[in-house]
Amino acid sequence: MKSVFFSINKIRKITKIKPIVLMVILSSLLLSGCVKYDLGVNFNSTNNGELVQHIQVSEKITLFSSDYLSEWLKTLENRARTLAGSTQRVSASEIIVKIPFTSAKELQEKFTGFFNTRTSEDSDGSELANLSSTLVAEDTNFFLFSRNHLVYDLDLRSLAMLTTKGDSSLVNLDFSLQTPWGIKNIENDENAIQPEKHGNQLTWRLKPRDINHVEVVFWLPNFLGIGTLLIIGFVWLGLYLRYTLLPNPSIQLTVKEL
Repeated sequence: MKSVFFSINKIRKITKIKPIVLMVILSSLLLSGCVKYDLGVNFNSTNNGELVQHIQVSEKITLFSSDYLSEWLKTLENRARTLAGSTQRVSASEIIVKIPFTSAKELQEKFTGFFNTRTSEDSDGSELANLSSTLVAEDTNFFLFSRNHLVYDLDLRSLAMLTTKGDSSLVNLDFSLQTPWGIKNIENDENAIQPEKHGNQLTWRLKPRDINHVEVVFWLPNFLGIGTLLIIGFVWLGLYLRYTLLPNPSIQLTVKEL
């Protein structure tokens, strides 16, 4: 998404608007909510997770410029490959990007590598500030479990140009987080937004003309620590059975000699 809307160049004239943005503005004459972008982070355990991006562009946008749309989707595919990710082209205007990670630190690095990549086209001057997004993920290991603290900030004020007078946005942005044991949402910032809860998943509807702040704390199982504990338990059980319940080998040898 950042390749299109999160790197909109500052503009002095309408002719400097990126073609992909221009076709979204033109398509607003036909429909609202023409781009739907879902960004999700799925944590399975401390050492296993996935960054998932589901992007759906209205087929009517292809009427204006299918070439630019295709080029943008190819850019997303290339970025995913460089981060050991995979892509699924559902249709010519819909794509699912999945990027795996094995720790909170790797999640932060891959998020930055995917969304904050700049191209030569994004370096020219402008008046409209580039949208910025940051994700900070920290984990504290307690052997069997880990405490995770995730903060996501996204400045969408520059997308005001894609919002209609009725406060209906042409770009629908969602951020979701899913963990096996639930999530505690923290609202200690003036820009914090209230999420929707669906089981162990929280979903935030991001506001296109505001600064969005998401902060959560959650716990995850540490399968490496749990596996180590199980190995120690099996070894102890084996030693206990060998020297407590079973006959002593030296005694068996003496009986056989007699």
